[in-house]
Amino acid sequence: MSNPLSEELRRRSASARAAGTPYVVGVGGSVAAGKSTFAAELQHAIEAWPEQVVNIATDGYLFPNAVLAERNIAMRKGFPESYDVAALRAALAAIRRGARVAMPRYSHVTYDVDAAHPLIVERPGVLILDGLHLAQIEQPGAPRLIDTLIYLDADEAIIEKWFTDRLLPLMLAGRDDPVSFYYRFREMDDAARRDFASRVWQGINLPNLREHIVKDRAAADIVVHKSADHGIGRIDRR
Repeated sequence: MSNPLSEELRRRSASARAAGTPYVVGVGGSVAAGKSTFAAELQHAIEAWPEQVVNIATDGYLFPNAVLAERNIAMRKGFPESYDVAALRAALAAIRRGARVAMPRYSHVTYDVDAAHPLIVERPGVLILDGLHLAQIEQPGAPRLIDTLIYLDADEAIIEKWFTDRLLPLMLAGRDDPVSFYYRFREMDDAARRDFASRVWQGINLPNLREHIVKDRAAADIVVHKSADHGIGRIDRR
């Protein structure tokens, strides 16, 4: 995490921290843009202030797979309509009021919401959210729920490579785990796995990025432009 960005967030959070209210930072960007890693690095930098920092992905606010199937939108998982935005909005409003909130988590093994192991959030100094479509949480005319929205940006070809590099090891690891979502792909060879990754990117993730996720970039307070090695090339502030 670059020191200039960390210090900037510290300045931006000053009024919230002085008032004793949580300062909420959103980290958005495409699937595989490195949001979770960036959020973890940001958490580490903020803890040096020092602050009580909670970091959670909003994947837990996806509708469960059974609900997606019932609504016939299983193939739209990750698109705006697959999220329980109302529940996430209510959770953030409660956290900002100082309430104790159980935020659901997500399992990347079962590829489903893990409602049995929520993260308990109570009066954090800083709350970091990483996820898709964070701008849709906000409502016109209502107080903002995310104080600073950061968007991780990179060329589409670079993000596709990151996606493939992330997916293939998950598919390999799932070959020997019947509980894993990826167990169903255990008979695929390397060529078939790479073809599958390409089809998922071209058919689902790229359209989602172009049609929906980029709305977070338009709404972001800070846009971080990343290079192929995940390094930060430029930061645009608004």
